[in-house]
Amino acid sequence: MTTVSVSAVQMACADKRQQNISRAIELVHEAAAEGGQIILLPELFSDRYFCKTQNPEYFRLAAELAGHPMLEQMAALAAELQVVLPVSFFERAGQNYFNSLAIIDADGSNLGIYRKSHIPDGPGYQEKFYFTPGETGFKVWQTRYATIGTAVCWDQWFPEAARSLCLQGAELLFYPTAIGSEPEEPEIDSKAHWQTVMQGHAGANMTPVIAANRIGEERDGGVEVSFYGSSFIAGWNGQIEAELSRDQEGVITQRFDLAELADLRAGWGLFRDRRPELYNKLTTY
Repeated sequence: MTTVSVSAVQMACADKRQQNISRAIELVHEAAAEGGQIILLPELFSDRYFCKTQNPEYFRLAAELAGHPMLEQMAALAAELQVVLPVSFFERAGQNYFNSLAIIDADGSNLGIYRKSHIPDGPGYQEKFYFTPGETGFKVWQTRYATIGTAVCWDQWFPEAARSLCLQGAELLFYPTAIGSEPEEPEIDSKAHWQTVMQGHAGANMTPVIAANRIGEERDGGVEVSFYGSSFIAGWNGQIEAELSRDQEGVITQRFDLAELADLRAGWGLFRDRRPELYNKLTTY
């Protein structure tokens, strides 16, 4: 098989965890019905985005990887629908807490986890209070349908992460995310910037990018963030092939010919003409 269909899910998140998981399952069914084989859900979709404030009670939302109830539900769903699901979750590992992504293959097996590397810290996005920076490094995963590269939200702003994944053979890049307004600077709308950066990853690596965001207004401790959705799928040249609105739940699906993309990358010589011996400053500054 050289062709694959990929989907992005966009949803609002409520206060009740099982309600969110049930809604996510409904939308995964919808994406599978559209032909989606690798289906991306938003970052930390099982709960409201709790990182808006610093509240120690929210550490109770984390669970260990082994026997994780939500991951078991999503594994059963993946096996039922024969789809690949990169699933974002709040992981507890000993005394550490991670913003993690489990890669569930189409038979329901967990291929492993990626732990978010770049942790933001700012008004409305106080993730450094909750998450230890991930130590897994950037990984690619050989799933039933394609070799995929995955990273999480703030990681998507770093071209080095995307390039690392593509050098390891990623045929598609997936970024679950939770991004919206800036509570202390409401005049800022980063939607276009957010998309353009990832479109650049697609174009620079000639590798499609799939990004899934949440929608809706969420308030906690006097802090409100309005998540702007706009989940999208960008093609090999960086152009947006499919996009959701700022305020509607739903799914988008796009089909790619992986063999054709591999031929395009080889023909353009982007990786052939790299000069890594000249890039040492990337690791010294």
